[in-house]
Amino acid sequence: MISHALTIVMNELNKHLHDVYNSVDAVGLGNVSDIFTAGGGGGNVSRDKLYLSAVNVKEEKTLKNLPNYVRDEAALKASYQNPPVFLNFLILMTATHSGYVDALSVLSRAIRFFQFKNVFTETTVDPASITTSSVPINPLDQLQSFKLIFDIYSPTLEEVNHLWGTLGGKQYPFVLYVMRMLDLKFSFVEKEESLILEVDRNIHHKPAVTV
Repeated sequence: MISHALTIVMNELNKHLHDVYNSVDAVGLGNVSDIFTAGGGGGNVSRDKLYLSAVNVKEEKTLKNLPNYVRDEAALKASYQNPPVFLNFLILMTATHSGYVDALSVLSRAIRFFQFKNVFTETTVDPASITTSSVPINPLDQLQSFKLIFDIYSPTLEEVNHLWGTLGGKQYPFVLYVMRMLDLKFSFVEKEESLILEVDRNIHHKPAVTV
């Protein structure tokens, strides 16, 4: 589901860059640290692209106390299952272009895209963005409904130093975004119970016991 979410965003950004700037295949998914392998030119990541990489994940604590049941008023039943896990991802967008000016240009175009469109749902994205380019084969790994919210994140110089030190190489032009509200759950119902429709409040007293 994580890969599908980022694939949808990648497809939307690629479509925008193609339609507006006539750029083809300008955005990809990948671990940017692969650039630094084999002397900085190899790995699974090719140069001259804007790459999206998930570099951190946190649970959304404010939504942790959701009920563990779902009411079905039509069937008059309640389904019991654990609530979804709501996650926030820190997404690193890195312009790996060999030309520094080109890298800054692509990065600024991406920032303007997310300023223009920072919320992605199944009804607001192009249908082709959901079904093309590295979509998970297993339906259980695919998003059916989603709401992804992108907010820019401004790290301190210390955080930047730790980030690029962890990635193992020199710093490229980059921007960090928080991708919020990706909910993950396994579709499994633990049990079902009938809804309580009526409560009998009549109180009956037992007759007194005589000795």
